[in-house]
Amino acid sequence: MDGTLNMLGMGLAGFGSAIGVGLIFAAFLNGVARQPEAQRSLLPLAILGVALAEAIFIISLVFAFVL
Repeated sequence: MDGTLNMLGMGLAGFGSAIGVGLIFAAFLNGVARQPEAQRSLLPLAILGVALAEAIFIISLVFAFVL
């Protein structure tokens, strides 16, 4: 039962991470569409946000297999 719950939690973390990445890029595209000259300052922030969202998923993946 514990392994099943761990994998369920991992799936939910993956789903949340995918939603987070989608929202980050949607906000990035919205910002660039409104102000194209701000692309150079928005792109590093979008990449940082995606990296943090993926890091949370990777940490949950490790916890799912360790616990």
